[in-house]
Amino acid sequence: MQKINRIVKRPVHAIESVENALRILVLLQERDALRIVDAARELGVAPSTAHRLLATLVYRGFAVQDPQKHYAAGPNLHLDAARNPARRLVAAVRPQLEALAAATGETVNLVERVGASARFRHSVEGPQLVRIGDRSGTVLPASTSSAGLAALSVLSDAAVAQLYRRRATRSDGNELDAEGLAHLLSELAQVRARNYAINIGRTEPELAAIGAPVGPLANGKSFALSLSAPISRAGDL
Repeated sequence: MQKINRIVKRPVHAIESVENALRILVLLQERDALRIVDAARELGVAPSTAHRLLATLVYRGFAVQDPQKHYAAGPNLHLDAARNPARRLVAAVRPQLEALAAATGETVNLVERVGASARFRHSVEGPQLVRIGDRSGTVLPASTSSAGLAALSVLSDAAVAQLYRRRATRSDGNELDAEGLAHLLSELAQVRARNYAINIGRTEPELAAIGAPVGPLANGKSFALSLSAPISRAGDL
């Protein structure tokens, strides 16, 4: 690594919004979780301003948001591909994702299951004028999204039950009661039988999606692919 012996001073004409975005990137690298109120306090800005900055970083893949509205470093902050299997996978399959989006006309997503959450690692928007937008950086409960269900389906029922009994699952808001777990296991049996999962208006009222598992991979990671479309085109998926 190159050694820098001089102090880098703040530019005279620094653009405030750019500087604030860069400061948030540093905060995301330093902390496991960042709340909007914490970011606003650190930057000395209104929470609404911090929210807009974080939302933009999520959209561009530099941050992710969990169901508890906490933010963490996104896939685009992990620049060392050798230490980031998800980034390597995105690079490897991006041409196929782009080809699939072009062939189907719909938005294609690569999603990783992390615990009981589904993290959208990369999206390629379809070419249609009315389409589902880029979901890169989005985090959803795995039990509700088509890709999350597809990724869960490669686990055994015992492993799924154990996953939803973990303390971490309770703390991130994804815990299921006995009835909810029974419903999930029944749904996963259907997913395994047909090898794909369906989401019709479940995560967003106007969204339809179909997801299929990828793997499991040798490193134990669990991924899925999904196609997302406006619900008016649900019959075309």
